[in-house]
Amino acid sequence: MHKDELIQLHQMLYGVKIYLESINPNLKFSQYSALKISPSQQHKSKLEHKYAIFVLGNEIANAMKDVDYTSSSRISARMKELADKAFKEMESS
Repeated sequence: MHKDELIQLHQMLYGVKIYLESINPNLKFSQYSALKISPSQQHKSKLEHKYAIFVLGNEIANAMKDVDYTSSSRISARMKELADKAFKEMESS
């Protein structure tokens, strides 16, 4: 994916995060918040946005476990794997 496409995907997932927080104010996206990166920060690297997408995807999947535990668990596990892989890419570059 190109950087602009990653930023668009990041923006969409960020919108889902905002929606979920409006439904359940107790939700905390602490790992994502700790990254200090938002879709509007276009100056951040492609790898940083990629990592943020996977971290946010993992936390969204975890938030959805009440709706569909089996699917959400698999999605969450895969997002964590991808986030770890992206983190290693960031460290090596």
